[in-house]
Amino acid sequence: MNQIPADIVFVIDEKPHDIYKRDGHDLVLRHNVLLVDALAGTTLKLKTLDGRDLTLMLPHVVTPGFKVEVVNEGMPVARAPGMKGNLRIKFDVTFPSRLTEEQRTGIRRILGGSLDPIQ
Repeated sequence: MNQIPADIVFVIDEKPHDIYKRDGHDLVLRHNVLLVDALAGTTLKLKTLDGRDLTLMLPHVVTPGFKVEVVNEGMPVARAPGMKGNLRIKFDVTFPSRLTEEQRTGIRRILGGSLDPIQ
């Protein structure tokens, strides 16, 4: 066998995921919450990449751009067995497109705004 040794080159093509985006060892998720859930609190249920169910309680007010970091729920660190990156969740708040006059009055009463309708 008169063959010259050669290098082997592997090309890894990472496919985009429908929900998660990779940033190094971290996973990033953008999540929309309804305005009522953003104000009153909600529970976020996610399916992890390895198939587990992850439940996060969000008892506080979630503002647009609010971020939560969940430690050790990212991608495995190759040279550090047992270590993982983090899951970073960035929130967007979905506002309703319409409100009835009754809803507007109720919101003003609850949030302490002026009861005079906007002219």
